[in-house]
Amino acid sequence: MKISLFKIGLTLVIVGMIWISIIFADIEKIQEQTILKQSSSFEIESHFIGTDIGFYKVHMPEFSGQEIFIQILDVKDNVIQEQIVQTKMSVGYFDFNEDGTYTAKITNLTKNQVNLDIEFGNTNSKEMTPPGILILVGSIAMIIMSYLKIKNYKMAQPDENIS
Repeated sequence: MKISLFKIGLTLVIVGMIWISIIFADIEKIQEQTILKQSSSFEIESHFIGTDIGFYKVHMPEFSGQEIFIQILDVKDNVIQEQIVQTKMSVGYFDFNEDGTYTAKITNLTKNQVNLDIEFGNTNSKEMTPPGILILVGSIAMIIMSYLKIKNYKMAQPDENIS
């Protein structure tokens, strides 16, 4: 059985994708479900260590045009990110660089109550560097092999003077 560079590249990409999936499944996150009444707020807190990228995901299962306002507050209660969400689901990312408790503050801007599913946590993006490199190397190997196969491919041309 001949193992080609293309198959090796494909294997590296698959292994890298599985590795990233496992890392992302094991992240530290807090999940909450809540109902926000008109002009009310909700806060969710998570403790982060080191320097990395945090995330929040807001899902409104019964979305019908509601608006919510999200603020991410750092350890000293400074706003590091804010966003108005007008979609059924929104995901946002933010950088953190000191240890401590970070807060996501969600405010209902509409006159109706809003059902929310919220996730807030750390992406562990630094742990995803090695599998990312595997995916990159595998992708480059697949591209090179595909190019070499196509470069040498010749199409048969019909004779021009067939009557």
